[in-house]
Amino acid sequence: MDEHKDMVELRKEAARLRYSAYLKNWTENALYAEAFLLALWPTGATIALLAGVALLLVRFRMEKDFNFRHLPLDVPVMLFALLGAASIIMSPDKGFSFYNYYNLVGVYLLTYFLAGQVLREGRQVRMLLAVIGIAACLVIMYGFYQFLFGIDTASMKWVDGEAFPELKKRVFSTWENPNILAGYLDIMACLAMGQLVTCGNRDRRIVIGVFLLAAVACLAMTYARGACLVLAVVLAGYGVLKDWRILLTCVGVAGALLLLDPVLYERMLSIFTKVDTSTEMRLAFWESTIAMIQDHPFLGIGWGAFYLVYPEYDFYMQGAPILIVHAHNMYLNYAAEIGLPGALAFFWFFFGTIYLACKAKFSMPKPHLVITPFTLKDEGADKELADISATIEASMPQPARQFWHEIFDVEEWRLLSGLSLGLPLAFISIALNGLTDHLLFNIPSSMFFWLLAATAAAVFLMQEENEEAEGDKERKVTLLETVKAKFEATMEEVMKAKPEEKLEEMLNLKPEETPETKTEAASEGKMESDGEDSAQVKEVKEEKSLEGEEELEEKLKLFEKMKKPEERKDGEADREEGKD
Repeated sequence: MDEHKDMVELRKEAARLRYSAYLKNWTENALYAEAFLLALWPTGATIALLAGVALLLVRFRMEKDFNFRHLPLDVPVMLFALLGAASIIMSPDKGFSFYNYYNLVGVYLLTYFLAGQVLREGRQVRMLLAVIGIAACLVIMYGFYQFLFGIDTASMKWVDGEAFPELKKRVFSTWENPNILAGYLDIMACLAMGQLVTCGNRDRRIVIGVFLLAAVACLAMTYARGACLVLAVVLAGYGVLKDWRILLTCVGVAGALLLLDPVLYERMLSIFTKVDTSTEMRLAFWESTIAMIQDHPFLGIGWGAFYLVYPEYDFYMQGAPILIVHAHNMYLNYAAEIGLPGALAFFWFFFGTIYLACKAKFSMPKPHLVITPFTLKDEGADKELADISATIEASMPQPARQFWHEIFDVEEWRLLSGLSLGLPLAFISIALNGLTDHLLFNIPSSMFFWLLAATAAAVFLMQEENEEAEGDKERKVTLLETVKAKFEATMEEVMKAKPEEKLEEMLNLKPEETPETKTEAASEGKMESDGEDSAQVKEVKEEKSLEGEEELEEKLKLFEKMKKPEERKDGEADREEGKD
């Protein structure tokens, strides 16, 4: 019966482990599906998110070793959520604000929760970046398709026709409008720049460089002045601070685009030469929003209630039938809708994420120390054997690797190092774009932002775990070196001192005095002092001398074993010559 019960328990445990492996794969795939579909099919991304969260909760229940982990910026995230909920009581339409809040903030927090809990290995981050990059390629190709086959944007109110009569095409690809697409392309270009700097491989550098140029070209097709200027400032600033070659490349690419497209040149020049309708509207929106903040500084006007309250502060539109849904400024919009405390909590999280991403540093790992017979000795025959082994290993032919393996099989430390550079650049681009637009008002854009923020937190935790692992390795190496040094010092002392005395001291082979030995010594002295030279006394002396000789021979044998190989060989040769 006991054996039967044990077998049943083993089968249950095996089934539990099998289902845990399935849950892990399904949860990861749900996260990858959300990341892939965000830019292509937002509804599908939401479905994948909900499925992933449900699987994650089951995984917490089934896996004993998989526990909830706190991310570094959980406090400002919770403050932002609570203060955003509190702002609902100030909304003129509380039902709408509540519906808008739990649909949007709920999706953002679930995205942060899913990515932050799932991403715990470099392999997962690699796969996440791969699916994001593939989705970006599809978005860029569709943008090229729109530009080549033409999309008339005159009826979409994206262009001031009087100020720019020649501008007829502004691509938006799978996003809602060109400005949102431009902000997305800024993020992808920054992530690509991080990988380009750290890729360490010519083939990878070519592929990433082509992707980066395609993203910049698609960005130019949006004719979004702010986003184009932001990307130029971010990449050129990095070039000035870190690598002048990147600065020269940015200048060359920007100059080529402006020369090839006179409309883009005129559009960019308008930032500094004239004020069009778009610029005037933004200035008016900002002035009205500042008035809202002054009237509602603590809890704001209510989550998502900007379009409801704006008509009360409108002095520019004059009652025109145009719905103004946000302030075209990320900082002012958050402060107006959820109040100054809520905005401070959000930007604590926002800029804290930039700090975490900058703080995560990855470098080439130190070679792992393997304990072998050569570890404690690096001279003589052992060193020759080790050198021969290394030479044979280096001369062995390496298996041929395919092109795509060279592209995707990037070392983990290079991948994470590039991400720790690309993420800060991407968030800086969001921060700069937020001065003239509110890209996070778009739901897929916000979900993508929270996904990247969770990725930055996960990468930071990986860096801390790597530091702990490296510290353990260094402690092991230090301990090994200490043992080696003590061993060598002890051997030197043994070689310098007299063998018999040192062996007796180290091995404690010298017999201690006991009452019996003292009695025997006294009896021997008495017998000798009395001059008695009986047969019994002779036998005792002979036994003592034999025991001493045997003990000395044992000590000499131990000493021979402890000698260095070279000295042992010399001693054996000397003894052979003596015999001859």
